[in-house]
Amino acid sequence: MAREDFTIQQGTTFSKIFTILDANNDPVDVSGHTAAAQFSKNYTSSNSTAFTTATNANGEITLSLTANQTADAVASRYVYDIELTDPGGNVARISEGKLTISPEVTK
Repeated sequence: MAREDFTIQQGTTFSKIFTILDANNDPVDVSGHTAAAQFSKNYTSSNSTAFTTATNANGEITLSLTANQTADAVASRYVYDIELTDPGGNVARISEGKLTISPEVTK
């Protein structure tokens, strides 16, 4: 599992790609897998925002948020994680970390 922290600009369209590599640093085909990712204020929070996710044969998981979703998020620090479910139903956490929403001035 990887750990990565990143920032999202409030009020903008967001997209970020995470690449899954095997022990030889080759991309893992995750096109038949399902990805899920959310962020929330803390690990025990009952409120969270889900990313739109996509997977492909190049080992990529893309997380996306619309400009409206990022505008609705309060500028603050959050936690996130990404889970990947294979066709057999096995779930693995791919990444986790801190996410910062930086405030928007122009509205």
